[in-house]
Amino acid sequence: MDFALSEFQQLLKEQAERFIARDYGFEQRRSLITVTPGYSEAHWQTFAELGWLGLPFSEEIGGFGGTAPDMALLFEVFGHGLVVEPYLATVLGGLAVQHAGTAAQQQAILPKVIAGDHKLALASLEVGGRQAAPHVATIAKRVGGGWQLTGHKTVVLHGASADTLVVSARSHGAVDATGGIGLFLVPAGAPGVSRRGYATVDGLRAAEVTLEQVELPDEALLGDPVGGYGLLDSLLDLAGIAGCAEALGCMQALIDRTAEYLRTREQFGRKLGEFQVLQHALVDMYMAAEQARSLTLAAALNAEAAVPERQRLVAAARQFCADAGRLVGQTAVQLHGGIGVTDELDVAHYFKRLTMLPQWFADHGQPLDRFMAAGG
Repeated sequence: MDFALSEFQQLLKEQAERFIARDYGFEQRRSLITVTPGYSEAHWQTFAELGWLGLPFSEEIGGFGGTAPDMALLFEVFGHGLVVEPYLATVLGGLAVQHAGTAAQQQAILPKVIAGDHKLALASLEVGGRQAAPHVATIAKRVGGGWQLTGHKTVVLHGASADTLVVSARSHGAVDATGGIGLFLVPAGAPGVSRRGYATVDGLRAAEVTLEQVELPDEALLGDPVGGYGLLDSLLDLAGIAGCAEALGCMQALIDRTAEYLRTREQFGRKLGEFQVLQHALVDMYMAAEQARSLTLAAALNAEAAVPERQRLVAAARQFCADAGRLVGQTAVQLHGGIGVTDELDVAHYFKRLTMLPQWFADHGQPLDRFMAAGG
């Protein structure tokens, strides 16, 4: 198999790297995350102008028809730059509309998403849902010619800045059943919707979303009201691939910074990089990151594979990236000494992001459990 980047992928990678190098300095990012909404609207418009917001969407709707490997390339660069804009949240919501929405729903939302004028968030996680897959207790009740939603969604990534929430809700069945789940488009300003936004430890933003008898028209439903779990599961796996790719960018940044620190920092009259035990630690970091890269690439290349194979590879990549990220992050902090945990040094911020990435959109089960269930 040829693993060389296509011309399009190479251009995409170089374009994103130029943006990070030119417009996404660490100090600028530190300033962004301290004020609401926690990201730059100017950067968001740049994302639209560069075509990134249209990357995963079909050409028929105005996008570029990008693949999972294309997305992984972009997310790896985002990880290197510690990007905080609501890209993943919006893309996941938009893909739900593309795959399950009617032509009218697609035309009403996706062109505005691609233009940078509309943000989405996938509200799928609920309290108690991390260990069991799936866990949807939010109720969708048929009322008249529409639906009524009641429930609570937790840790909704960029939920406070979204214009529309894509909410998973149960029309019938037990809370842990795969059947009976639908996806609904919920305007953020609809009566009965309340959101409490907050900053997360890795510099992003999330929200607690409460739905109190929210009345929705029938047009708010995306596809089948009882068969939405298959789509939700595929979206969460795509989020897993994106998280793994972003972790690769974080790990590479930590390896580069740690290697440079060991080359320049002196102790006992010698450069730290001359000590063999520290060289071995740096090699361990590199090996862990490269193994994680291989699994992430395998998962991305098989994002459209049959369900068991896709689930198995994504679960394997998620677990290995979590383990590799922990090793790389902890070692980078240790080799930097006390300054490795200070807010003024980007090493600490990369470590925080690596710690949180395995938790984002992990609401369809733990990686090892899914790996075993998929026949691994």
